[in-house]
Parts: sequence; structure tokens; C-alpha cells
Amino acid sequence: MEIYTIGGYSEVGKNMTVVKTGEDAFIFDCGLYMPAVVELQGEEKKDLSEKKMRSKGAIPNDVLLDKLGIRNQVRAILPTHAHLDHIGAIPFLAHRYNAPVISSPFTISVLKKILDDDKKSINNKIISADLNSTQMIKVKNRSYRVEFINMTHSTPHDTMIALHTPEGIVLYGNDFKLDNTPVIGSPPNYKALQRISKQGVKVMISDSLYINSPGKTPSEKVARSMVEEVLLTVRNEKAAVFVTTFSSHIARLKSIVEFGKKLNREIIFVGRSLNRYVAAANESKLVPFKKDIRLTTYKRQVASMLKKVHSNRERYLVVCTGHQGEPGSVLERLSRKKLSFDFKKGDNLVFSSKTIPDPTNILNKEAMDKRLLKSGVRIFDNVHVSGHGSKEDIRDLIEIVNPENIIPSHAPTERVRPMIELSREEGYSKNQVHLMSDGQKLVLK
Repeated sequence: MEIYTIGGYSEVGKNMTVVKTGEDAFIFDCGLYMPAVVELQGEEKKDLSEKKMRSKGAIPNDVLLDKLGIRNQVRAILPTHAHLDHIGAIPFLAHRYNAPVISSPFTISVLKKILDDDKKSINNKIISADLNSTQMIKVKNRSYRVEFINMTHSTPHDTMIALHTPEGIVLYGNDFKLDNTPVIGSPPNYKALQRISKQGVKVMISDSLYINSPGKTPSEKVARSMVEEVLLTVRNEKAAVFVTTFSSHIARLKSIVEFGKKLNREIIFVGRSLNRYVAAANESKLVPFKKDIRLTTYKRQVASMLKKVHSNRERYLVVCTGHQGEPGSVLERLSRKKLSFDFKKGDNLVFSSKTIPDPTNILNKEAMDKRLLKSGVRIFDNVHVSGHGSKEDIRDLIEIVNPENIIPSHAPTERVRPMIELSREEGYSKNQVHLMSDGQKLVLK
């Protein structure tokens, strides 16, 4: 078995891993490096090309597969979930592979929205796989079982993917948390993980972004309580209320809407990405709150709506994009006074999010916060719990799955190095834990 760590092992994002067994190879995730994408969007007015994206390092460097003669052996592209750092490069790279794209219903719906919105198309067959289903991938006289195991994360229909091979099972676990009380969806499918553990897991590729964080990541129900605490204690009923969060975090949006309704305010969603993810969630029957919101996406719609909010601040609750300070996002433009709304002293701005730990994001967010604070707005930051498992979640996963080998992923090597110590505590030798960087190859015998 050969494993190629194409992207997501030297940075946070740009996730792509290739597993080769015999004459067949499988791609897990195909994502964007978001800081580079944000930079490109600031520079480019035209559609972004594959060549331009490659030149800026915004998509995985899968040219390695050409050099090794593996590209034509790829039998499937298997994204775990709907975040752009896991599916966003598919429109740019899928055409290089004669292979279907297979993922969970919400993930596939988001991918189709991205293709439609960006006026792109791919010739690959796109297959929606139910949660906890098994897909058979047939190649001439052989076939592979691929399981999409329900997992919890900060977007719906997150999965761990179990690829059954003659050498054993590959369990690909980007991204996950062990949330037993999710606001939307079911808890992790522990029974499936226990079953494949008994069958024999050759290697587990595990999200280790927060291996440095002690304890266990809190449930989404904790974030729901945090949102309730902030929104329902707004003191100045005449002040504006804005909330920003991840557009893909449907469970969080559900909580924001439900508590916003208790304020007797009309709830407005502003931004293209919010429209995209809510539309995809609606197709997947995941948004009971659709009837309770107004979506504004186009430039004139946004300008007109924000003008109304400016004049009637007490009437609305606005949910917008831009929690990372991304240049060109709604909140970033508001901070620069580029839209038809100005924050005033006493207005409320809730960040139901955490800054993604990348230098570009950190600088963008800090610069935006400084501009916002000058207006006198009250900022409630980090009203959030992560979608990534902390140290004890990762320990639990290792104990449940009991893999022969472990590959930490989703962050640079130095950030995931504590996985060595955790694995040692769980009885693993140093030869069973493999710290990888982008563009490397691991052979497991």
C-alpha cells in the first residue's frame, strides 16, 4: 500500500491524500488553500483558472501523480464533507481523472451549487452516497467497498471514509469531533468504527489540527447556549445586531435564527456563500428555518437591505459573511464603510466563530477588528466551539479504531507532532506513527 500526502500536511487546508493499492488509486478530499484563494479574489476580476490557482498554491499539487504514472489509475474521488478546503479544488482538478466523485448528499449538493454559481462543469460522474452506506467501486475483475461513516463536525453530513482493500482498511478521518449531542444530525456512528476495528484497520489518517488542545471539544449544544446567552441579553433594544459565522455551519445558523426570533427581529442573511449553503441544506432537508429568513445576495439587494437596516436598526438581525476578515466579504466591507450601513456606538456584533489558525487570517481579522472598534460597536468574539476534535477526542478515536498505523493530518508537521506522544501513551511505537509533509510517499507493508 502506498500513500501520497499531496496537500494538507504542510498547511491548514488544501487537503488531498491518495491511497494506492495494487493497480488502483483513490483520492480522499480535494480542497482549496483558502488564504491563497482570498488573495487571488482580491487580485483577479475574471474567473480563476486552474493555471492561476496552481501558480498561487491555492490547489493541491497533484502533478506528482503524473510524474509517478498514477493519475490514470485513480478510480474515485472521495470527499469527506462540504468545506471548501476539502471540496473546493474539485472544479479545477476533477477533469484530470477518469473517476467519479462520491460523497454524502449535502456535500454533493454544495459541490453542484459551486459548479453552477461559478459557471463551471466537470465530466466526472457525481454520486450522492447516503450516510452510513456502502458504495462498490468496480474495476475490471476486482471491486472495492467504500463506507461513508456518519461523523460530527461543523457542517452537516460529515463522514469518515473506510476503504476496504486487500491489505486492510484505510480509515480517512478529516475532519471530525466526537459530539454525542449535535444540534443537527446524529451522533458519530461508533458501532461502525468498532466493527471495522475488528476487521482490521491498516492505517488511520486522522484530523489532528487541535492535538495541542487538552481535554475534549465541547458539543455544539454548548455553542447553542453561548449564542442564546449573547443574543438574549442585548441591552439596547434600539441598537443593531449583526452575527457572523461560517456559512456552512447549518446547525449554528439554526440556533442563531431561533434565538433571533425571540428578539422579535426580522432575520436577514447577507452574502453569496450563505445563500449557497442554505440552498444546499434546503435540498437536503436540513433547514427548518428557511421560512424564517430573508436571503439577499446580489449587489443591489444587499445595498437596499442594509440601507433599511441602517434606518431601522431595532427591526432586524443581520447574519453576514466575513468572520475571518476576508477582503471583499460583507463584514470586511462594512468595516471599511463601503456599504450602505455604518456601525454606531452601542451596536452589537457577534462573532460565532474562531479565527482559522493561519497567519493571513489572523492578520486580516486583527485589522478588521481595529476598524470596527473605532466605530464603538460592541464585539462579542469567539461565541463558538470548534468542529475539530481535541486531544482526548483523538485519543478516544485511536482506542475505538485501534489502527496498525496512524498518519496525523490537516496541519503542518510541527503542529501535529504531539500525536507522537499521544500515540506512545496508547502503546504505539515510533514506527507506527508517520509525520508527513506535502508531496511525500509512505509505503506500508
